Amino acid sequence: MSRARARDLGLVGGGVPGPHNAITDVPGVEVGYTTLIEQRESAVVRTGVTAILPRGRGGAAEPVAAGVHSLNGNGEMTGSVWIAESGSLGTPVLITNTHSVGAAHEGAIRWMLENVPGAAEQWLLPVVAETWDGRLNDINGLHVRPEHAIAALDSARAGAVAEGAVGGGTGMICYGFKGGSGTASRRVGVGDAEYTVGVFLQANFGEMPELTVRGTPVGSRLQPDAASGTAAPATPVAAGAAVPPQGAGSVIVVVATDAPLLPGQCTAMARRVSLGLARTGTAGSHFSGDIFLAFSTANPGALASSFPAEGERVVLDELRAVPWGRMDPLYTAVVEATEEAVLNVLVAGDDTVGHRQSVQGLPIERVQDLLGARATG
Repeated sequence: MSRARARDLGLVGGGVPGPHNAITDVPGVEVGYTTLIEQRESAVVRTGVTAILPRGRGGAAEPVAAGVHSLNGNGEMTGSVWIAESGSLGTPVLITNTHSVGAAHEGAIRWMLENVPGAAEQWLLPVVAETWDGRLNDINGLHVRPEHAIAALDSARAGAVAEGAVGGGTGMICYGFKGGSGTASRRVGVGDAEYTVGVFLQANFGEMPELTVRGTPVGSRLQPDAASGTAAPATPVAAGAAVPPQGAGSVIVVVATDAPLLPGQCTAMARRVSLGLARTGTAGSHFSGDIFLAFSTANPGALASSFPAEGERVVLDELRAVPWGRMDPLYTAVVEATEEAVLNVLVAGDDTVGHRQSVQGLPIERVQDLLGARATG
């Protein structure tokens, strides 16, 4: 029996999701994971790699229009400078922990060399993003290796997407509760056409008092429960441990759509992620790297970049695009799907024993009681 998600539990409403309520509702998009969980004598390993293929395995090197936005830059997304320059993305997207960016980057290149060898005749700038899992994972153990990134890419599939402690999200904390990987989607009408907007995020951000669900600040009500021990979300970090403050850690968000968009419109979509996160309560911590990528799978064959042969005839790109004045439904879809994806992360969380501390999953029934939502869940 599949696990209930935020919408099933009455924690979110509005909009029309796609069939899987996931980023993979956008045709062609595939998601894969490698999850590493191991109890060692001196360390707890809880980490992994998430892979997103914008055009699937068969179109791994075919560019898509893309744009990036940083709400707060205390983080990393490799390849983002070239996306901002060119307006295109021509590699897979990987998400892992902060200290494993290099390993995932190497794995992405090795995978591309094996599966799309022609792409390496030019250059490869894989996109690898990160959030910090050093509370629940032995991050300095460097347990993610290039082969784990390769395995995540090999496992990428369409269809339903696992959530919670999977892939790069395995060791993450969100609003003081167990965080991780989450996704959601919206079907959008623009004129006579219907498109899909999908969101995937790795959530490792927010302080408990900030948490807001359906406009209700539930986190401030849950914190006294935690102090009294009735809904304790975490055990404290060991005394003297030097770790970032609660609320730090970062969030990476990937937005996909099959609506035909210009690169600048993709950037505008990425900016709207901030509004969806804000609905869940965050103000954007100084110690949180909040970096967003949006891409459009429309206009296949455009934006290809290659070294011109001497005397080669210039062929102009042609991109169809939604008029700027018709973008509002797509913006709304980003905001709604981002909010829902965060809540999907939280309801998927379980009590977890970590490397430096332990954390509990969101007390769902308590949240439902605060919202008066249990009857609708």
